[in-house]
Amino acid sequence: MTNMLLIGGSVLALILLVIGIIVSATSDKTAMDERLNKYLEEDKKTDTKESKGALTDWVNKRVEKSSFGDRISRELARADLKFKPGEYIAIYVIAVIGVALIAFLLGGRLLLSAFIGAGIGALLPRMYVKNQQSKRLTRFNDQLPDMLNLMVNGLRAGFSTLQAMEAVSKELPAPICDEFKRVVQEMQLGIPMEKALANLLRRIPSQDLDFLVTAINVQREVGGNLAEIMDVISYTIRERVRIKGDIRALTAQAMYSGRALALMPIGLLCILWFLNRSYVMEFFNKDNILCGGIALGGAGVLITIGYFVMTRIANVEV
Repeated sequence: MTNMLLIGGSVLALILLVIGIIVSATSDKTAMDERLNKYLEEDKKTDTKESKGALTDWVNKRVEKSSFGDRISRELARADLKFKPGEYIAIYVIAVIGVALIAFLLGGRLLLSAFIGAGIGALLPRMYVKNQQSKRLTRFNDQLPDMLNLMVNGLRAGFSTLQAMEAVSKELPAPICDEFKRVVQEMQLGIPMEKALANLLRRIPSQDLDFLVTAINVQREVGGNLAEIMDVISYTIRERVRIKGDIRALTAQAMYSGRALALMPIGLLCILWFLNRSYVMEFFNKDNILCGGIALGGAGVLITIGYFVMTRIANVEV
């Protein structure tokens, strides 16, 4: 009875955690002002929204002073998640403890079961952030040709570069409108265009965007017709996006097959550990410890090599 109550409480806590993540990630109330202050190196003590809790506020103040906090802020900004570094760390700790507790109770109250659960819980927040970053970067790259066409038409109509970017921030959908809105706000605060574009490139690590930023900076230094330059870049990026889309379609099967084949043995071993622990313990019996260690070690090496080979085959540079 006690085990069921603990398991139920842990599951409920994880469900509430997931709901909180979804609500916070999709909230209209953004942390743009705080991130602008961070990128513009303004006073970090300025509070731009109310604290969500004394504990997370205390953690935030400690984390934001470190390079670790800067790295977390950059990763969250790239994923467009509306979390402070302290809130992300709190979610990370809750996920680790919650999954570890569930695994501990389901796995016969063994420390190894808790370690397995803690490892899974530690992977979940990071995987979610990376997945959001990948999706957002793909959407941004797909919108770049339309953004360039809009800027080219604006420049040919007599707009300045700032006015053309402002038109992009108003006319195009997210995420490209949000990012260029930040660029326009930074420039309106008096930040040089080179710095604002460098901040944009830091938030969106895209090769296509790097071409555009380099072209704008070079044109501002040496002069020239920016509309014509961007027109050529637009054609190049459009072709790159088309080719990348074709490659993604052709290599999707290999990528997902590699991930599935790499995770299947590990997942099966974890499931067997919780369902039939005596079967898995045959690897560690006194009579089988040598063969069991060789088998597990060889399986790990083969899984790593297979995953690396399949991802390299599917990774085509454009």
